[in-house]
Amino acid sequence: MPGAGDRGAARARWLGSGLLGLFLLPASLSLEVSVGKATTIYAVNGTEILLPCTFSSCFGFQDLHFWWSYNTSDTFRTLIDGTVKNEKSDPKVKFKDDDRITLEGSTKEKMNNISILLRNLEFSDTGKYTCHVQNPKENNFRHQATIFLQVVDKLEEVDNTVTLIILGVVGGVIGLLIFILLVKKFIAFIIKKTQEKKKECLVSSSGNDNTENGLPGSKAEEKPPTKV
Repeated sequence: MPGAGDRGAARARWLGSGLLGLFLLPASLSLEVSVGKATTIYAVNGTEILLPCTFSSCFGFQDLHFWWSYNTSDTFRTLIDGTVKNEKSDPKVKFKDDDRITLEGSTKEKMNNISILLRNLEFSDTGKYTCHVQNPKENNFRHQATIFLQVVDKLEEVDNTVTLIILGVVGGVIGLLIFILLVKKFIAFIIKKTQEKKKECLVSSSGNDNTENGLPGSKAEEKPPTKV
């Protein structure tokens, strides 16, 4: 049987696990940053592109700090830096590395949008753009999300011919299967009706035979008894 020491150690492990779970729970439910579902976006040289970024926090925020960074294999720099006082105020930019960049987002009405617009794109703008958010209200918990921008000479048109062919073939196969099932049900219905008619015909024919042969239950004319 386990001794008192073993039971005490087990309780201590359970208690430690519980405290660890309570400690990690706020972090798992706290600050989240998103740059959308697309991990790579394309833009034509000389145009502009909106780099999206939104954040959310279950605990609200106070004096929130945000910044965007640009990163390539040989370059790293901060593009824009700012703060948001609270949920009722818009973000304020304290530092901007490039005049082509403007902050387009708003944090009012729970939009929590700190997206930036990059104008007059150049091929050298190709790279990773990371949106960072730090919330002092959550013990300065920090989170970030990255999107890759590819600046191209022109956007290539996507050829959907193969996709349309595949969809057409799949649709045709499904339609054929439905048609076969309908034909099968129709044939089964015809066979069933034919069998019912044959059964009725056999029953009627059997009644007629009994009548002609004078069998019991028939309506054959009864002959008078022969006199001896």
